[in-house]
Amino acid sequence: MTEPTAKPNAHPNNQQGNAASAKEPSKTSDNHTEIENKDNQDLVEPSPKGHMTETLDKAALLALFILPDTEEHITGQTSAENTKVRESAESSTALTESSIAEQRVALYHTQHERTRLLYLASAAIRPTYLVQTLKSQFAEYHQYLLAQQLDKRGLMDTDGLDRLWQQLHVVDDIIADIVRHMPAQQPAGWQLTTQDGHNPLCFATVGKLKHGKPIRDQGSLNSYVLGHFGVSSFTYDRGYYIGHVVGYLFSCYFCAHLSISYGVSALGQQVIADYDYASLETPHMVRLLQGLDGYCKKRIYQLAVICARLSVFASDKRIERMLIAEVNDFDKKLQQQHLDVLLLQGLMPDSNDSTPLF
Repeated sequence: MTEPTAKPNAHPNNQQGNAASAKEPSKTSDNHTEIENKDNQDLVEPSPKGHMTETLDKAALLALFILPDTEEHITGQTSAENTKVRESAESSTALTESSIAEQRVALYHTQHERTRLLYLASAAIRPTYLVQTLKSQFAEYHQYLLAQQLDKRGLMDTDGLDRLWQQLHVVDDIIADIVRHMPAQQPAGWQLTTQDGHNPLCFATVGKLKHGKPIRDQGSLNSYVLGHFGVSSFTYDRGYYIGHVVGYLFSCYFCAHLSISYGVSALGQQVIADYDYASLETPHMVRLLQGLDGYCKKRIYQLAVICARLSVFASDKRIERMLIAEVNDFDKKLQQQHLDVLLLQGLMPDSNDSTPLF
């Protein structure tokens, strides 16, 4: 067990992390503040006042995780839908800093409450292998399907990736194992910045973006995974995370596996108002990481590697290789030699030239 991570003025019974809620439900706070959010509702959907009812059936619990338009296949997206996404990103840039802060806190309460209800639900009600059910709404899966359609030259490890998507239920198995082994802690906060201000972890988007690719809550595999350990969001050029230290470790492993340059710093006490978390300096983070046993760290690493292999970032890199392959799809050296011969003979190469390109 690690030492308590609470700030000196923090109350230990106020709002524990999602994972801690699963272990110690009696310590979860009932004082959730309602924050009205009428802007950018397609990205952030605040929870109703107070806790949601705990008498949810299986279908109602599952509905908390499913996006309204999940049934729409990626190939069925119309230009109008793409325009709506762009307009959502553009409209979010006009929001004030105060409204963005309200949206973020509303999102955090929604994320927290959703996971709390999941872990408090009985085995009969809790959805089995939830991640496999949600797969079709993940940005990572859509990008994989796009890359698969573009791979005319067989550059992707299609069989391996397809097998991994088919076995996605292993993600839920690993998460359950991690939750059983990780020590209870009060949520700690940090902010993560990556190269060029992108959002490779696909945190849910709130407010202004530097790059116009908004992600909805539960719209990515990583947001689903990290939701079991805390709450997260992305604004402008950085991600915010409040939760168990295993979420911090997952983020580091994920970025390192993909060779993404990143930086992590403690989230200041006044950055996220109206949400209880500990702002920890580096020595305290070291102490928390020391409190995790080797087995737990290995499982977190395995989870991070799976998510990294399936990530939008990895799919984008595969598509970039396809682009390069299309540019270099013939022997350029041979073509240069043929061109030189024609020029020496005083001939102008034309479209009737029968010399093969390959």
